[in-house]
Amino acid sequence: MGNTEKFLYLDNAATTKVDPEVFDAMKPYFCELFANPSSIYTFAGKAGEAVETARAQIAGLIHANSREIYFTGGGSESDNWVLKSVAEQYAGKGKHIITTKIEHHAILHSAEYLEKHGYEVTYLDVDKDGKISLEDLEKTIRPDTILISIMSANNEIGTIEPLKEIGAIARKHGVLFHTDAVQAFGHIPIDVNEMNIDFLSASGHKINGPKGIGILYARKGVKLSSFIHGGAQERKKRAGTHNVPGIVGMGKAAELAAARMQDDMVKVSAVRDYAIDRIEKEIPYCKINGHRTDRLPNNINVCFRYVEGESLLIMLDSKGICGSSGSACTSGSLDPSHVLLAIGLPHEIAHGSLRLTLSSETTKEDMDYVVDQVKEIVARLRSMSPLYEDFLKEQKQN
Repeated sequence: MGNTEKFLYLDNAATTKVDPEVFDAMKPYFCELFANPSSIYTFAGKAGEAVETARAQIAGLIHANSREIYFTGGGSESDNWVLKSVAEQYAGKGKHIITTKIEHHAILHSAEYLEKHGYEVTYLDVDKDGKISLEDLEKTIRPDTILISIMSANNEIGTIEPLKEIGAIARKHGVLFHTDAVQAFGHIPIDVNEMNIDFLSASGHKINGPKGIGILYARKGVKLSSFIHGGAQERKKRAGTHNVPGIVGMGKAAELAAARMQDDMVKVSAVRDYAIDRIEKEIPYCKINGHRTDRLPNNINVCFRYVEGESLLIMLDSKGICGSSGSACTSGSLDPSHVLLAIGLPHEIAHGSLRLTLSSETTKEDMDYVVDQVKEIVARLRSMSPLYEDFLKEQKQN
């Protein structure tokens, strides 16, 4: 946690803390109501009821029917399930899938896996803000296209994609539409019917719920393969004993998210914009990444020229600030983010990125402290960079 008294967690896109109300809802299902919901005695019925209540709470958040919700181990599993299931079930129609260059690796690596098994994948470009072109999407659809998989909002730069328009294009051409909504679920409104979404992936731990639990929404009538074979759980589609406390926790978190969403969107985006404004005004040669307005309420992603992102993170950590340089899933990688490269940033600038993702508890005072520290650290790192010195000399000459 660094060597300071102050502690600010600003990596809520990586994971969130469990809400006390969620924790309280989960507690009884560990030691008291611990039965396996697949058993037939009355005691097990209470666990079974809790699972179905959670299913309804989650369905309510995206305006689905609870019978369209399947529990999984998390967002990555849900993403894998959709791509591999559609590939298997609809191979008779074709073997072409459309996705984007900025998807989470759970989609990109599943798509690569399918390419090795005879499928063709088109990876759509995005513009400088990270948005797809609806025109490009429509042009890319072929008679053998079976799935369009486009994320609801990007986990690194926060850009929200035009889901309703994508859904309309997919429906018009008779192509299934999946959205990886892991970052958007519970943070911005999603209506699977209005947006013509056939499949949706989401995760509990991004909305103040527990880790190790996620969902796949699959519209009634679409074909879905069994992903894990064994017992008859999840309507024989995903075997394995239900993670009852996790399911209860995700259900409660979804219920709370539905109740708080509108207020949180207003409150969090105001703090976000305040911080972005200060960064842009007070730190030279920086670039805010992602769309300015069609953006997740809690996301700030900025590149500082002539600064190494990793050094910046380590120095922020020593000041009690937890941030990231992009996706938590690739933090062990030395390559710059595939998302930043896809929006057209050169390697040397993409390397100097910082992602700060706020919570509803983050205040303007917190962000004042953060911006002050970032300002100081960026100046210190640049003072040690011969490249920055040369750059300043050039600027003066011009």
